[in-house]
Amino acid sequence: MSTANAILNNFIVFEGVDGSGTSTQLELLGQRLREAGVRASLSAEPTQGPIGRLIREAIAGRTPLEAESVARLFAADRGEHLYGKGGIRETLEAGGLAISDRYIFSSLAYQGITCGDELPAALNAPFPLPELLLFFDIRPELSLARLAGRGERDIYENASFQARVDQAYRGVIAAYQGRGMRIAVIDASQSVDAVHEAVWQALLPMLKDRRV
Repeated sequence: MSTANAILNNFIVFEGVDGSGTSTQLELLGQRLREAGVRASLSAEPTQGPIGRLIREAIAGRTPLEAESVARLFAADRGEHLYGKGGIRETLEAGGLAISDRYIFSSLAYQGITCGDELPAALNAPFPLPELLLFFDIRPELSLARLAGRGERDIYENASFQARVDQAYRGVIAAYQGRGMRIAVIDASQSVDAVHEAVWQALLPMLKDRRV
C-alpha cells in the first residue's frame, strides 16, 4: 500500500455534508467527461461491495453497530475501494481519472464526532491523499432542506448532527492545507449548473491533453 500522506495523481474526491449535492455533481461531471472523451471512473463511499453494504445498513439504522465498529468498517471498505479489483489504484494505473464521492475526510468528520478523533485518525493515516479535494460548502440548514423530499433519512441526517459535521469538516480541511493536495472550496448553495461549472473549472488543470 501507499505510504501515509502520499499523493495519488489523477485522483479526485468530493466531500460535503449530506445534501450538499455531491452525488448530483458526480453524475454531471461523469457525463461531461464522457462527452469530452476523457476516461474516468466514478465511485462513492460506502462502496457497493459487501463491506459497503453493511455500512449502509448500519447508517440507515437497520443494523445497529457500535460507532467504533462503523469507523473500522469504513476503513476496511476504503482499502477495498483503493486496492481491490476494479478499484481506484487499478483505474489510475490504466491511465484514467478516478473520482470518488467521499473519502478519508468524511470519516475524520463523521466518525470523529461519533467515536472521537483518535480512532478515525489512526485508521485513515495510511491512506494516500487525492490530487484534488473539492469541498462542497453549504449551510447545513439548506442542505437538509434539500433532503426533505427524499423520504427515509439515515442516522446522520438531522440538523444538530449536520451542524457538528459542518464544523468538523472545516477543521479537517484546514488541517490538510499545505499537505500537497490541491483543495477547492465550491459554493454548493448555487444552482446545480453553477456548481457544475465551478467543479469543471477546478478540474481543468488536470484535463490538459486527456482523451480516450
